[in-house]
Amino acid sequence: MLKPRHTLLIAIAAGLAACGETSSLQVADGTGPNPKLPEPNPTLIPTLNIAPAIGWPEGAKPLAASGTQVSAFAENLDHPRWLYVLPNGDVLVAETNAPPKPDDSRGIRGWVAGKVMGRAGATVPSANRITLLRDADHDGVAETRSVFLENLNSPFGMTLVGNDLYVADTDKLLRFPYQSGDARISAGATKVVDLPSGTLNHHWTKNVIASKDGSKLYVTVGSNSNVGENGLDKEEGRAAIWEVDRASGQHRLFATGLRNPNGLAWEPVSGALWTAVNERDEIGSDLVPDYITSVKDGAFYGWPFSYYGQHVDVRVKPQDPALVAKAIAPDYAVGPHTASLGLAFATGSKLPAPFTKGAFIGQHGSWNRKPHSGYKVLFVPFSGGKPQGQPIDLLSGFLDADKNAMGRPVGVVIDQQGALLVADDVGNKIWRVSAAKKP
Repeated sequence: MLKPRHTLLIAIAAGLAACGETSSLQVADGTGPNPKLPEPNPTLIPTLNIAPAIGWPEGAKPLAASGTQVSAFAENLDHPRWLYVLPNGDVLVAETNAPPKPDDSRGIRGWVAGKVMGRAGATVPSANRITLLRDADHDGVAETRSVFLENLNSPFGMTLVGNDLYVADTDKLLRFPYQSGDARISAGATKVVDLPSGTLNHHWTKNVIASKDGSKLYVTVGSNSNVGENGLDKEEGRAAIWEVDRASGQHRLFATGLRNPNGLAWEPVSGALWTAVNERDEIGSDLVPDYITSVKDGAFYGWPFSYYGQHVDVRVKPQDPALVAKAIAPDYAVGPHTASLGLAFATGSKLPAPFTKGAFIGQHGSWNRKPHSGYKVLFVPFSGGKPQGQPIDLLSGFLDADKNAMGRPVGVVIDQQGALLVADDVGNKIWRVSAAKKP
């Protein structure tokens, strides 16, 4: 039975979910190479607008764009968040969630935030495993699955170099031996490098991608706070993309000032590394747009001192004017508070036009905006290695008429047959988007 204090706090949490300001701009205004950036609008009580997680009703599925169709590639998973396609076509899915991080939920604000985020389906225990899905007959449905790796620690990113499979746990980068066709890895892990974690581990997801020659690994490490409110000493090595030497495990900070980078992908024309980044919260429904950007070696992207280049965030104390003067603006905004996580270029895609050249983005969906934003898979057209034109919804319909979340997209990847796979961590499914069959 709940104590009176806890009952009161739950009532407060429910009340807070209805509080805060409302957007004065459209999501489209915060999208593109030159998004509108209104004046900050902080409020005493941050805007909390959760879409409660309910899962998909029987027979329901997202809405696919014209010329495409969507079906379930795999179902009944346990919070699937990230995907990787092996060279033989097998699909790895990280069934994972946040690790214990007791110092991230201290005080009434932390307690209330935890309860509210629980409504969004973000607090289920982590399965801590990677599952292999196999579609041997290539009919678009995984007919077999096996536990590929288990007893991990909030795993997320995966990448294969030769016969070495790398997995980014929340606290370390691991290497496992792999042979083509393996349905399970029983060998123990070799640690490549420790990653920032601990009992305060605000953005826990770590992704990894290999360089084209396989000599380097690039690892995303999100910030340990919204805007440094836990102290800048807690941000050592964070809000950055690491470059790790695959042979020695030595690392350096490749790019910094990236609040919470997740998706990583190589743009096929320019060869540049791109990332999808979640920007900061609590200065209004219209700020700050999440973005995708090319990642320049040695560049600083502003966090926490400034956003979208050199727009100073006055909440951060002390400021660093010299560092702000070096901050560069990202390439392309994808809407405020959309929680853009997944990133995959259309290389190998067999989807029809206009989804042939560009980037697919898994948008997990907002909590700090009224009305909601995200909750879709977005496509950004590219030309000459750069974004070109307005984004297009590829997969939508994740919210029902009452604004409940039936699903939430996360990782996206092109499968061996040229379809797009989408991890849905609320629906516990992997969706597959392919070209619509001709009548």
